[in-house]
Amino acid sequence: MDALFVPLAGAVGASVDQVKLISCLLVAYPLGSVFVRIPVGKPGLKHLFNIAVSLFFFFPMLGMYSGFLQLLGDILITYFTAKFSSKSKVMPWFIFVFILGHLMFNHIIRVIYSLSYETIEVTGPQMVLTMKLTTFAWNVWDGRRDEKELDKWQLEKSVREFPSLLEFLGYALYFPGVLVGPSLEFADYMNLVHERTFTTPGSQGKEGGRRLPAGRKRVGYRKFVTGLAFLGAFIVFGGSNNFSVMATPWFAEQSWGKRVLLAQFYGTCERTKYYAIWTLTEGASILTGYGFTGFTPTGQSTWNGAANVIPIVIEFPSNFKVLLDSWNMKANVWLRECVYKRVTPKGQKPGFWSSMLTFATSAFWHGAQIGYYLTFLMGGFITSAARLARVNFRPFFLPPEGQPPTATKRLYDLTTAIVSLLVLNYTAAPFMLLTWKDSIAGWSVLGWYGHIVIIGSLVFFYAGGSKICRGLQVKMGIVGAGKGSGSKKFGAGTQTPVAEKSGFQVPPSLDRVVPPPI
Repeated sequence: MDALFVPLAGAVGASVDQVKLISCLLVAYPLGSVFVRIPVGKPGLKHLFNIAVSLFFFFPMLGMYSGFLQLLGDILITYFTAKFSSKSKVMPWFIFVFILGHLMFNHIIRVIYSLSYETIEVTGPQMVLTMKLTTFAWNVWDGRRDEKELDKWQLEKSVREFPSLLEFLGYALYFPGVLVGPSLEFADYMNLVHERTFTTPGSQGKEGGRRLPAGRKRVGYRKFVTGLAFLGAFIVFGGSNNFSVMATPWFAEQSWGKRVLLAQFYGTCERTKYYAIWTLTEGASILTGYGFTGFTPTGQSTWNGAANVIPIVIEFPSNFKVLLDSWNMKANVWLRECVYKRVTPKGQKPGFWSSMLTFATSAFWHGAQIGYYLTFLMGGFITSAARLARVNFRPFFLPPEGQPPTATKRLYDLTTAIVSLLVLNYTAAPFMLLTWKDSIAGWSVLGWYGHIVIIGSLVFFYAGGSKICRGLQVKMGIVGAGKGSGSKKFGAGTQTPVAEKSGFQVPPSLDRVVPPPI
């Protein structure tokens, strides 16, 4: 089918592979409306529909024949291993190591052949499938454990009745997310197929004879328009404004201040392609009924469950924590539930090795290029520095309980937002430059400002800065003198949760320890 896409690729200045991928994402929209019209009493048809559409994507659209066979092999190995070894505590670890190892093997092949990000091959869909298969393995294991040992997420997602092969294939090949996500848990997929997601009070509205809340199309096609807007921005600006420019002689000739400002613009332009793809897949998922999260006080349905990115929060963050919480959100959940919490010994709090193994898994999952590892290594230091800054500086700027934010608090928020973006775009450069030479050159022409800010912050805090700040907080009555005591003067935000103490990010809806986002 390449002949159909070559003229369009030439017109927009993109590769044929990129145009075919976007075409698959767009085709998923009308197919999503077909999916919801399959009778709820015939779930087998929904599974077959997912399989058929995914086969259409992989074969005539993308020509990924051998790649699909590899994915199918991973699916079948996971299914039968989990089925016949469901009561073995080794089972989820075996599947995890095997599936992630296969992905890493293909990442290495990609490096050997020097494939650019414009080339669409098996590792993209395999990254999504890795999250789904390894999560399924842990869900099956949780379904064989005593419910008293499970936390809320594990209890909700556990698989107690092992699925048929057709159900599992339908889940693994759920068509809106089969190429680039979003990932979803098996329990959520089955709730979607049987429309159990919508059986909450007030959600019995009718749409096309289906048991769907009103507003699905409104939200889904709003994502469609937003995704196309991001795609247009990338086509217009991304070709000549990206991190690769930082490795050119022209960039080095500019003043340091201009280089820093350009790096911020390059970072935003680079992210638009991710915003476009993830927003488009989110909208298509919503059209199938996935992502329903309830109703607003005014009665409008909300569809936030399929989100993988919140662009406005990333580009205008209040701090580094919320910035990271809003990026690649499904992968963050996977890392938290399948790595961070699983490698922590029972009865112990997550510590240094839990975080290091989580970062390592995230790096392996992304690829084999050295640039990924430079970014994630830097990310570990950033997480620690951001946590220390939040604990030590933020209490000084909080208004008294019940009072509106002061001008000083607003200035503090503006400062943290600017610093967060500066650090983000500095740290993300190797993620796109990939090679050691280009990554080091990119950081060098920026004057190593990210390292200076982060390492300087850590030196300050560990050399006595934290003790000084703590003493000032006690002296000013911001916190009590006792270790871990609450605020005397300020009621909000001064009690540090366990996750924040250990340097990890806490999404708004969670109150348990989670790992650093990728």
